[in-house]
Amino acid sequence: MDAFFASVELLRYPELRGQPVVVGGGRNATPETLPDGTRRFARLRDYAGRGVVTTSTYEARKFGVFSAMGMMKAAQLAPDAILLPTDFDSYRHYSRLFKAAVATFTTQIENRGIDEIYIDVSDLDGDSADIGKRMKNAVYEATGLTCSICIAPNKLLAKIGSELDKPDGLTILTMNDLPTRIWPLAARKVNGIGPKANEKLAALGIVTVGDIAAADLGFLQTHFGATYAAWLARIAQGQDDRPVVVSSTPKSMSRETTFERDLHPKHDRATLSAAFTGLCQRVADDLQRKAYVGRTVGIKLRFDDFRTVTRDLTLPVATADAMEIRRAATECLKRIVLEKRLRLLGVRVSALSAAGEADAFVAPVQVELPFDALED
Repeated sequence: MDAFFASVELLRYPELRGQPVVVGGGRNATPETLPDGTRRFARLRDYAGRGVVTTSTYEARKFGVFSAMGMMKAAQLAPDAILLPTDFDSYRHYSRLFKAAVATFTTQIENRGIDEIYIDVSDLDGDSADIGKRMKNAVYEATGLTCSICIAPNKLLAKIGSELDKPDGLTILTMNDLPTRIWPLAARKVNGIGPKANEKLAALGIVTVGDIAAADLGFLQTHFGATYAAWLARIAQGQDDRPVVVSSTPKSMSRETTFERDLHPKHDRATLSAAFTGLCQRVADDLQRKAYVGRTVGIKLRFDDFRTVTRDLTLPVATADAMEIRRAATECLKRIVLEKRLRLLGVRVSALSAAGEADAFVAPVQVELPFDALED
């Protein structure tokens, strides 16, 4: 989907089309409806806090504002951009709509998150361009949103190609297109070449995918090891034999929050306790909505010195119950010395299985959080 979260917001606020818009603000960024029916929007320059950009419109991206960027940095780049709060309920709603539209063509769909899927179209009638156009039209009719589709011989090329003609793109790639459309791309455009690998490649004079294709395999092995070098050689030739995985169990589900200010485990215990309980409830809601249960509960804390600590606890019986998750997370929390202020708190449930395949829930037990137990 094209700039998915931002595009959903533009359905709600069509007067913002064509403007730089950043999604990621809190409740303070909720637009104000004026007496004459018009709306007053928050501006990025007025933001104060430590949040990150959830997404941005293509107009905001021209200023260098992208997802996962700190909001304060984004405000320096695009101070006049409109700021909107996130609304994940709406994003999940439109995600279900666009996936249901694609499912009218085939059930051979691999879910890659809220805004992206792989589709095996090899058994569908019609040429590639016709299939792509029909799918794009179906998604637009169901959601009012545009998407970008690439039809290619494998997942590697389909992923790369889906970015080539955004927004509202339809790209058809064959192996013959490698020299003209893939090799000129920056190496970092390939999923699996992260910042560190890209930096190392650049230091060796390898900047594009074509440079990788032209590099000697022995040279790559010397600098990256046999396994990663072989993978680089394959992807540079557009080779990828991964199938479309129609059904899979997620590894974990988690929720976390970064506080607007660092919270003291003793003096801010009421705020921390409420946030902790809320995260456990949200993870439980996610599990129940997707019909999963999990056996391992974990927490993540980030202190004011940016030190991050995690703890896990494996339960005898898998659960999706909020109170049981809260109890296990509390046990994890007791294993951490709470002396410094906290900037981030997270709760995770892993070792997942389908709810119907697991044992019955353990009866939930009301427990006291370490935050609750601390005295002034």
